[in-house]
This record gives sequence, C-alpha cells and structure tokens, in this order.
Amino acid sequence: MAIKTNTELDARIQECTACLQSKIDGSNGKRAVVLCGGTGCLSSHSDEIREKFETIIKAKGLEDKVTVNQVGCFGFCSQGPFVKIFPEDTLYRLVKTEDVEEIVETDLIKGEVVERLLYVEPSSGAKVQKQEDINFYKKQKRIALHGCGLINPEDINEAMGAGAFQGIKRALSMDPKDVIDEVLASGLRGRGGAGFPTGRKWSFAYANAADQKYVVCNGDEGDPGAFMDRSILEGNPFAVIEGMMIAGYAIGASEGYFYVRAEYPIAVRRLRIAIDQMKELGILGKNIMGSNFSFEANIRLGAGAFVCGEETALLNSIEGQRGMPRPRPPFPAVKGLWQKPTVVNNVETLACVPYILREGAADFASVGTEKSKGTKVFALGGKVNNVGLVEVPMGTTLRELVYDIGGGIPGNKEFKAIQTGGPSGGCLTKEFLDEPIDFDNLVAKGSMMGSGGAIVMDEDNCMVNIAKFYMEFICDESCGKCSPCRIGTKRMLEILTRITDGKGTMQDLDELEQLSNAVKNNSLCALGQTSSNPIVSTLTHFRDEYIAHIVDKRCPAGVCKHLMRYKIEPDSCWGCGLCARQCPVNAITVTDYTAPGKKKPAMSIDAQKCIKCGMCIASCRFNAITKA
Repeated sequence: MAIKTNTELDARIQECTACLQSKIDGSNGKRAVVLCGGTGCLSSHSDEIREKFETIIKAKGLEDKVTVNQVGCFGFCSQGPFVKIFPEDTLYRLVKTEDVEEIVETDLIKGEVVERLLYVEPSSGAKVQKQEDINFYKKQKRIALHGCGLINPEDINEAMGAGAFQGIKRALSMDPKDVIDEVLASGLRGRGGAGFPTGRKWSFAYANAADQKYVVCNGDEGDPGAFMDRSILEGNPFAVIEGMMIAGYAIGASEGYFYVRAEYPIAVRRLRIAIDQMKELGILGKNIMGSNFSFEANIRLGAGAFVCGEETALLNSIEGQRGMPRPRPPFPAVKGLWQKPTVVNNVETLACVPYILREGAADFASVGTEKSKGTKVFALGGKVNNVGLVEVPMGTTLRELVYDIGGGIPGNKEFKAIQTGGPSGGCLTKEFLDEPIDFDNLVAKGSMMGSGGAIVMDEDNCMVNIAKFYMEFICDESCGKCSPCRIGTKRMLEILTRITDGKGTMQDLDELEQLSNAVKNNSLCALGQTSSNPIVSTLTHFRDEYIAHIVDKRCPAGVCKHLMRYKIEPDSCWGCGLCARQCPVNAITVTDYTAPGKKKPAMSIDAQKCIKCGMCIASCRFNAITKA
C-alpha cells in the first residue's frame, strides 16, 4: 500500500527498523545467514552457496529457525565469498559450496564456530571471528557504503530499516534553498574526481528559473581497477535514488536519469528493482508522500566509452548523440540535458546526501579535514595483500591505506608507488606515504583523488611500462574530437613504446615533457587535460628508470620484453634439458661446460632466437634461469 503521509512513513520505518534489528540481534528467535551478493563474490559462486544453504536448511527442517539472505559487498574482495551468521556476527571467508554442510551442522545446529573458515591476521596468525575485529575494517567508516553488507539490496523494507528515506522526509519539510545550504554546510565535494562543492553546483541550477530541470547520476565508472560506484549501486541502490530525489527537490527538478554502464548488469537490475519498489510504495512518482513534489527516475545504459564519464559527453549520450564532450561554458547547471539546467553528480556523491539530511551537516563535517569533509571510497588493488573496497575518513594517510588497511605488500617486497585517480592521476612514491588523503593535498603532490582507484606497485613494476599502459588506455578511449588529445596522446604513446622497445633517445624525454604540457593546456575535456599525469609523475619520481631504458638499454624491473635478457647460470644448471624441450623456438642448446660435481653439461640460451616467453623459467626446477 502506498505511503501518503509522514505519519505513515514513520510507522513503516519503525516497523522495518525493528524487523532488521531483530535479524541482527536474534530477538526474533531466529539466526540469520547473510551472503555477499557483490559481483566479485557472485563470480565465485556466491549464488550457488546461497542455494545450497537454502536446500540443506530445508532438508534439516530449520526453516523456522534460520533465514538466508543476500546482501551487498563486504568490501574485503580478496577474501570472498563471505558468509556472516547473526546474531553472533561470525564472519566466514573464502567459503565454497562444499563448506555449506559443515557450517550448517557445526554452527547452525551445534552452535560451534567453524574455525578453519575464519580470517587469519597475517601479522599475528590469530583467527578473528567478528568483522569489526579485522584490521582491514578497523580504520574504515561507512557513509557512502551505508547498508552495504547488511541489507538485502532488493528489499525496500530492509533499506528502510537501515535509515532509508528519512533524508528525503526531512528535505521535504525544508525550503529547497535550506536543503542546499545544509549540503553546503556539510562540505560535501563531488566524489567523481574534480572535487567541486556539491552544494554550490546545486545552487547554480537552483538560481536558474527554467520550466524543466534534471538530475543526472554519473554511473559510468571506467577507470581500470575501479569498482566503487558499481558496488554502491549493487549494495544499496535505494540510497543513491534517495540522494537523487533530494537533489531534484533542492534545485526544482522533477526528473532524473541514471547513466550506468551496460556491463554492470547486477547494478542495473537492482537499480530497476529499487525504482519499482519505491514507485509501488509511493516514495517515487507523483506527489511523493502527499507533498507537492513529484519525481521520476529513469535508467540509461552506457556502451562503455570512458569519455562518457565526462559530464557533457555523458549528456550527449543520454540524448542519443555520440558521446563527445561539449565546450564549456555554458556548464550543465546552466544548459545541460536537452539544453535545460542539469545537475550531474556521481554515484558516491549522491549516496552521501541522504546521510547528510538524516544525520545533519555537522555530523558529516565532523569527519575529514578542513577542506575535504566526510569519507572517500577507494578500490584498493595491485600489489597489496588486502585487495578490496574501502571507505576511509578524509585525512587518512597513504601509509594507513596501504599497510594498516591493505595489509602491506605481498612477499614483504619493497613499496614503489601508489597510483591514485586512475589514468587521470599520478604515481606517488614512498616519500609521500605519510601524506593525508584529501582533494587538494593529492593534487599538490602531483596526483589526484579521481573517482577512487588506488593501485599499489612494488619493486617488480616498471614505471615506464605503467605510463605506457595508461597512455594505451587513453588513446583507445579518446573520442577524437579535439586535435591535442587525438594526436598528442598518440605521439606520447609512440615515444613511450620506443623507450620500452630499447629504441628511445634522451631527446624523447624532452619531447614527452613538451607534449605533456601541450595536451594538458589545449585539450577540450578532462580526459585529455589529465592524460599526461602518469607520464609527468613517473618522469618526476622515476627518471632514472627512463634513463636506464634509453642509455643502458635495460629495464631495471625486468618487465619490458624487448629489453629482457634470459640467462642460464651454468653452475646452477643440472643439464636436464627440460627447458629446451619447453622452448617453442629452439633457442636453448647444450653447452660444453659442465659444473663441478655434476654429470651433465649445462644449457645455454641463444639471445637472438629467444622470444622471452618465460616458458624456460616456468619449467626449470633448479632456479637456474634468470632474467634482467
């Protein structure tokens, strides 16, 4: 039945809150099994694990004693799939379908913990039963990720139990200008990359007296290794829709569009389910909760063009045009979708808005730094032990992110750099590990916040090759509309390719710097303007690696294929010939040298024939083959 008044909403929220709380604390007399339903865990058969739980629980007659539910992303992706048992709050990780019967028999029936499935802290070797006691979670604070890992993202009642729609309820009791002032007071800045104050963007659209206005949610997350927005949409789509509604009310818009990549099918499906449930309940549509405010939410699927993450290219795509950026000004808040005033916010930004209206601007502003309030979600990946989705207060240091939350570098290898901001960001070295994370500080140090990608690199990474990787990505994704980006990025890639192929010259470094400045200063949109950041930062901090590639014709990290030299250490070789049998180009032959104490002559590699495929290293049982 549709909710038509605040009184009805309050009663429904109170009922749903009690229901969710009873699931968590067991006061309903039942135990609850919840499983991660994020893309990462689903790809590791989380759905099959859930089905097996349901089957076994039914077979053992436990349906009246145990509930099974799917929730959003737990964040700790490298340890998934996850299963959590309430009310004990026991967290099992790396669960497989064959583990289900043991969990049911041991935990759900006997009340004993399955210790082998508990997380083990690498530093102490101790097994940890509760999520909150794992170091990965201790320094996190969930605002944008509120509800993820707790509620069923396809159940509006659980969302209401976790605080959904209290923000829009409060907003509707305020003047639109007061809502904007509340967001301004919170200090919320856009989480899509640029960090523009959200309230100020809204005020521009509010001041424009147009007959139609729009709110657009930018869910076109395309940075390599980034999955922040996708996980929020998968874990709590109701919060993002509510944030869009609050923005619509504040600026006077009656319609919104979610622009989400088509390759995020789970996020899109859950978003559709949430919209349908909200319409059915009367929280979305005409005269919401008996007020004069009406709002419709629509979904548009992106085809996967990185440039459509730029807001004007995104607007062109929604209109059915080719995804290319528009010259600015005018900005979208003045002339946006179909030339009407439009506010474009990314998923994470809109997910923070209900919290601000629900808890108050002061509460949100109490977290973070002076100029960067609240929290930031990062997709932490690369050469780090704890890969996953993390949300940390602004001001958290890079060292805390990499070592306390990320658990350090695998194999105790040397930290080399962290790339923040994706293709638009830069690489920060160990001298910056104690720098606090905020919008302005990262830019000052030669990188940027970006949408939240954080890729850690160790001693085995070649920084020239990293710059080349990002430039290849940019060249592929450039829309080609402006010459500086279309041509300049291609020329920079050609220079980087020459250097990694061992054909570079010192003049190439000068040309790279000149091109970087030209592309930055003359490109139409942020894709081109920031495309040279990985080059500039690696040239600044790792110039010696560029010089080694050019002068010494050597890749210090042993990554660049054309500069590798495979060598068999004769004193270590036992002459078994396995490497020769595995070599696809017959580059390995017997030498006339026999190591002391060994019966067979050693093998050697013909550098002219070798294609550096690595088959010889993989097959050698004596670690006799090295590359440099």
